[in-house]
Amino acid sequence: MRLTHFGHSCLLVEAGGARVLIDPGRFSPGFETVTGLDTVLITHQHIDHVDTDRLPALLAGNPDAALLAEPSTVEMLGSAGGPARPLRVGDERQFGEMAVRAIGGLHARIFEDGPRFGNIGLVLSAAGEPTLFHPGDSFYQNPSGVDVLALPLQAPWTSGRGTVEFLRAVGPAVAVPIHDGLLVPAGREIYVGMVQGFGPDTTRILDLAGAGPTEVTA
Repeated sequence: MRLTHFGHSCLLVEAGGARVLIDPGRFSPGFETVTGLDTVLITHQHIDHVDTDRLPALLAGNPDAALLAEPSTVEMLGSAGGPARPLRVGDERQFGEMAVRAIGGLHARIFEDGPRFGNIGLVLSAAGEPTLFHPGDSFYQNPSGVDVLALPLQAPWTSGRGTVEFLRAVGPAVAVPIHDGLLVPAGREIYVGMVQGFGPDTTRILDLAGAGPTEVTA
């Protein structure tokens, strides 16, 4: 498996002969130049996970890529998303040898009396490759068999403690820090150090910020 982190929650995943881009949002520079995609996946409707201004350019450069999104996000995208199709909880799609499965259903609460939003977590797997889990904005799901976890570092809907508890619950061989767009560099170092220091001894923290395409093995 090869991963490229475009900042915040945007990951390019290459495995099983497929190229999949997850959550091309407003805090993720450069994703609109990616080509050769099989699909674009959007976990939910918030702007840090889908940038409707740059999405058309991405799709124009990938005319054969399927655009799949959490169901209420499909409605929100409108014409900016082109022919977006819903990816519902329990759905599974195949791209090359890569299977994509949607789990979860709800965004984490920010306030108990606040609005609820849809959110799908994404489990990506291919024979002979690590299994990757991208949770979007939710720690509600802890799927088994995860080798590589895209780990949200910081968000209005969680805390440092919540991040570490989620990492411990999933227990991956590798954790890749994401969802870091609201952090200044020094603060990001603190969060990365926190998950390194308090996460499971069996988990390796692989920081892909600025690294470019990186081969990942579990």
